[in-house]
Amino acid sequence: MKLASLFALTAAPLALFTGSPAFADDHAATEAAVPATIGNGPAMWKVADEDTTIYLFGTVHVLPEGIDWYDATIADALTGSDIIVTEIRMDPGSEAAQQQLAMSKGVLPAGTTLRSLLSPEQTIIYEAALTKVGAPLAAFDQFKPWLTGLTLSLIPLMQQGYTPGAGVEKVLLSKVGDKPQGALETAEFQFDIFDGMEQAAQIAFLMEAAEGMDEVKPMLDRMVAKWAEGDADELAAIMNEGMTDPAIAEALLYTRNANWAEWVDTRLDEPGTVFIAVGAGHLAGARSVQDYLAEKGITVTRVK
Repeated sequence: MKLASLFALTAAPLALFTGSPAFADDHAATEAAVPATIGNGPAMWKVADEDTTIYLFGTVHVLPEGIDWYDATIADALTGSDIIVTEIRMDPGSEAAQQQLAMSKGVLPAGTTLRSLLSPEQTIIYEAALTKVGAPLAAFDQFKPWLTGLTLSLIPLMQQGYTPGAGVEKVLLSKVGDKPQGALETAEFQFDIFDGMEQAAQIAFLMEAAEGMDEVKPMLDRMVAKWAEGDADELAAIMNEGMTDPAIAEALLYTRNANWAEWVDTRLDEPGTVFIAVGAGHLAGARSVQDYLAEKGITVTRVK
């Protein structure tokens, strides 16, 4: 899969940068990925019955500074909600625990190194990628391919102006004060999607990160631009370019969309107002959360 899609799908990889490696900032750029002035703004939907309202707002987990997307419509929905629900918990304590979890799950058995799992040709490509981002060649020798692949997908973005701190969830959570927070999943569940991949698939994932390092930002720039315009169809089309592995698409996208639709259906039985913020890729295209809700006979209305 094209790794740019991850940042509209999965929040857990951001925990890897609770404390950023020093080399992630060596060549930090100041350019913004998309213009600060945007069209109609990112899309938002609503599900409601007689005593319950649930907003569905699509996010991008990393953004460059300076994109002014938080408008009155989003603010009114957020401040009027009783609770904000994200994919996983994103408070500082949870993020520190998630980073420890990633490191514990992502460590190779004693006596095995990452580069020992690679062919000579793969090693050349991998080491060239490390050199490109300013990382020592042995920087990730102790880690499994999936964890290294996630890390190598994030570092170039951070070097070119993207930051988890400007990510949509971070902004939303900074505005809710002591409003209750909930989560649809655990970070462990999200990491297990990657950790459960066969070793060959993990290596393929790593090599795509290493070989496609120059492609991640341009593709994410395109996705962010369409997200900022509220163009869910075009966002889905760009994401579909990257969803080349049906098994990964099923695990990262469709199964989770179905689970979240079930969560919304159940939550409608309780009164109140809920603001759900999840990766925008889950609210775009075929088999989106909205599609699964429609299969249950639940009407979803676009409000922005």
